[in-house]
This record gives sequence, structure tokens and C-alpha cells, in this order.
Amino acid sequence: MAEHLKLHRNELAIDIELVRNLVGRDFPEYAILPVVPLRATGSTNVQYRLGDEFLVRLPRQPGQGAVIEKELKWTRAIGKELPVDVPEIIGIGNPGFDYPEQWSIVRWIEGEHPGLYSGGGDKSSEMEPLAEDLAAVVRALRALPIPEGVSEDKSLHSSLHSYRGDPLVAYDNQMHRAIEACRKIEGLDLDLDAALRVWEEALDLPGADGTGEIAWYHGDLVRENLLLANGRLVAVLDFGGLSVGDPTVDLSGAWEMLDPSARQLFRERMGVDDAEWLRARAWGMAIACMTFAYYWNTMPGRIADRLALGRSVLEDDDR
Repeated sequence: MAEHLKLHRNELAIDIELVRNLVGRDFPEYAILPVVPLRATGSTNVQYRLGDEFLVRLPRQPGQGAVIEKELKWTRAIGKELPVDVPEIIGIGNPGFDYPEQWSIVRWIEGEHPGLYSGGGDKSSEMEPLAEDLAAVVRALRALPIPEGVSEDKSLHSSLHSYRGDPLVAYDNQMHRAIEACRKIEGLDLDLDAALRVWEEALDLPGADGTGEIAWYHGDLVRENLLLANGRLVAVLDFGGLSVGDPTVDLSGAWEMLDPSARQLFRERMGVDDAEWLRARAWGMAIACMTFAYYWNTMPGRIADRLALGRSVLEDDDR
């Protein structure tokens, strides 16, 4: 039986024997620790527990080893400025044993993922601490100074660029393709015409053409990348998408995790205007539709999360 499901056409061959060999060669001090496949693994990296304290992360696709270096470079500095923990990279391993990419060992962080907002109106005040904590993280990211020369230095710009920091209008063609792909998915219970309307209305908003704020953003602040302890946000995971651009996308997870009252509190703490808030809602819908189109048959957990996100956006649109 395969240890993990393949998600991409160019997926690299990764198994427990490879992990043991790589760890044993590059980190012999950890060679005696048990290696166990992580049940909930990501779409970018295959992950294995290494003993009780560590996690091994191996890029799934060719060329993604560069992201490991990026995380090492920036999270050590940025992590000190955030009000929560970020994964501490213990070391980076080299390619080998027919595996062509760099990989990393990070320190394990205990916690649980936030729950989903399942719709139906205000549920409770339990989500308000998450709203407060998430806003504090996003504000801290936006307050960080932008690296000097990020616009002029092509290499630096490339490493700190993601489509999620581009203006909405730049993603319009991809969004329409995602919607059309979603129309072919049997069993997708989401009003795709309404989803497209949310998107297209946002294209006319101020800032949709790229004239808004430029700042640091995480790019994927959804429940699978957040950890709670005792109801408070204690860690943000996966900084592979960390970039500089329009940071609006970092607001979109509010529709996935927060009920309307907690979502309003999050917005108040962020102090964003109507245009940015509605652009964030459109980004949430785009991320949901993109997920359905690509991962419908391979990542049921992520599909459930993005369904909650998409339905929450449409519920909000009807209010």
C-alpha cells in the first residue's frame, strides 16, 4: 500500500525507506528515531514524523526544493516578529538516493486546527479569540519592512512573488477556467453562477487592478496551516507561499473559519475598507474553485474545507 496519495502528474517518488536513508546520511544523530508517515500531509510537501520532536518535509515536485531554502531564509527573521510560533527549521538535507530536491527537518509544534464555520448564522463567541489572534498575525506581517530592492532584483522578486499577491484582474482568466472545470464535477454542491458573480463584481472594486497596498503576506492562512491551543492561535505553518504583493488574500480565511460576528470582529481589528474586504471574499471563492478543480478526487479533507469557505462566501453575499 502506498504511504501517500500522489497529487500531481510530476510527483516525485517518496517513501519511508528514502526518508530513513536521507536522514541517516545527512543527520546521523537522528538516524535512530522512528519515521512515521503523517496521515494529514500537504499538497506541496510529503511529511513524516521523526521521533516525537521533529517533522521531515520533502517537496512533492521537481524544482520545489528552492522553497525550502526560501523558508529557511525568511522564517528565521520574520518568525521573531510574529505573535505566534512558526516552524523552526532544524536543518536542510541534500538530494540523494534518486531524490533530486532539498528537504528539511523542522521542529514539531503541538496544537489542533481550528474548526470550520458550517454556516447558518452566528454560532458562538468561541471563534472571537481566533479572530483577534489571526488579525494580530496579519497586522504584524503587513507591518514588516519590505526588503530593499525587491522590485529591481529579479531573483529576489521571483522568490517573493506569488499569483495570490497579484491584482484580481490578473487572475481573471484562471478563475473562469476553474469555474468551467467545476461545472464538470459531479456532486459539487455549490452555486457556481453565484460564485462567478461574486468574483466578477469584485473586479470593478478599487484596488482590483493592483493599485492597493503592497506588503508581506502569508498567502495561505486557512485552517490547515493554523494551530490552536486552549482556544488561542499558537502557530502558523507552511511559509512556502510567503511573498510581497497585495496582501488582501490573507483575509480570505475568515470565511472558512469564522462565523459572521467573529468575522466582523476580525475585519474591525484589521481596519480594512469595503473594497479590500470584498476583494478578500472574491479571493476566497477563487481559492475554493481552484481547489475543487484540481483536488476533487485526491484531497477530500481540503475539499471539505474549501466547500465550507465557498458556501460561507455565498451566505455572506446573500446577507
